Amino acid sequence: MRLRNRFALFFVTFAVAVSAFQGWLNYSASRLALEDEIDRKLLDLAGVVGRVAIPNDDILVTLRDGDQDDIEAWTDYQNILLRLRADGHVDEADLFRWTPGDTASVLVSAAPQDSYFIGEPLDWQVNEEPTLAAALEHGSATSAQPSRGSDGRMYKRGVVRLDGSGEVFLGVLMPVDYLEPLSALGWSVVAVTAAAGLLAALVGWGLAGGIASRLEVLSRGALRIQRGAMDRPFDLGGEDEIGRLARAMDRMRTGIRHRDEQLRLMLSRVAHEIRNPLGGLELFAAAAQDTEDPGERHRILERVRQEVVGLNEIIDEFLGFARPGRTEPELHDIRESVGEAAALAEAELEEKGGTLHVEFPRRPLLGIADPLQVKRLVLNLLRNASQAGDRVWLEGAMVNGEVRLSVRDNGAGIPEELRERIFEPFVGNKAKGAGLGLAIVKEMVESNHGRVELVTAAEEKDGRGLGAEFHVYLNGPEDLPGDSARWMGAQEEEAT
Repeated sequence: MRLRNRFALFFVTFAVAVSAFQGWLNYSASRLALEDEIDRKLLDLAGVVGRVAIPNDDILVTLRDGDQDDIEAWTDYQNILLRLRADGHVDEADLFRWTPGDTASVLVSAAPQDSYFIGEPLDWQVNEEPTLAAALEHGSATSAQPSRGSDGRMYKRGVVRLDGSGEVFLGVLMPVDYLEPLSALGWSVVAVTAAAGLLAALVGWGLAGGIASRLEVLSRGALRIQRGAMDRPFDLGGEDEIGRLARAMDRMRTGIRHRDEQLRLMLSRVAHEIRNPLGGLELFAAAAQDTEDPGERHRILERVRQEVVGLNEIIDEFLGFARPGRTEPELHDIRESVGEAAALAEAELEEKGGTLHVEFPRRPLLGIADPLQVKRLVLNLLRNASQAGDRVWLEGAMVNGEVRLSVRDNGAGIPEELRERIFEPFVGNKAKGAGLGLAIVKEMVESNHGRVELVTAAEEKDGRGLGAEFHVYLNGPEDLPGDSARWMGAQEEEAT
């Protein structure tokens, strides 16, 4: 289901449910209130008539068939009931005798049809047995539900047991026209619910349309990125979630584009860096094949071996940039990893007649970093420095809670135009290498939540270049491990 349809369905369902529930509550409350008011009015009227207008119920108990022609009280009672009907208070009024299990018989009646005679059964007793039983028990009662009369109107009956008698009752029938406005209220609820559903559908459709159209822009942009067209930015604006998503996708587009450019550049550099040694290898192989002199063949094969070693170094450099490896930081003495890197770099420097000066404190340099990556990044810095000059300085210190590693050389330094881009891939001024060493260093340092900075570049003193100096900062521990004093002491003993 489309997003617009989902929004519209949700809004319609919510609006209809709320409107219908609220309407049902209002309808039910109104109906109960009106029914209670009608019942109270019905019982009040029957009670007043029974207690005030017909007080002498002893005569009613003794009435028999035919007494209506001889007893003056019967005529008075009927006139009271007829006047009650004529005033419009009720539609029927009956005085009757009833005992449980017996048939209710008329004593005095004022009904729309021909008047009942004494002793005749009531025609409405069958439908009002529960009302009669309730009136006998509680003194008064009304019909549980209204009933429809022959004229189409709704009526309710009230029954009052007369004071002093256990078998004489007064029953009145009153129209209850409150159902008509209730019916109108019910239809109003239906209309309001339908209108709320329609309005909710329009609001949901419009709201979903705005969201869906912006998401469609993002979807088309993602498809463009998938096809490799990454020049068009995501420009949706807004500070809502979709706007932030668009900006995040635009940063992703920029990152992918940058990474794609780096990949293309890396591939071209790989082809260039490998093609040159391969050309030399081809020439050396041909020369070795043509010569008959064993010494010359040995010299040529040694050159071939050196070219293969150079190729391996180039491939390792590219692989190190493309696959930096998994970072597993741990608290350890940074001097251990740096010492291993320094030993390798010192051997390489001595072969070229250079020197490495190492200065580290006797106390442990506790840092949180991956030991293998610390070794690799320091070795890269030292090799870069050894290619720039013949003297290299390596220092370590604790500065403001961080481990600082410094590598400096006495070479020509970094040219002014390269200082801002020196940590970018394939940027450098060395004849050898692919220009990835410092980019790899930066990537490994940042993966360990540290930072690397170029401090000195091509500064002059007495006309001689001071070379370049790089500082690497690694996180130090906020809290030392348990029993830290003994741990530090053990490290210092081992260092001495």
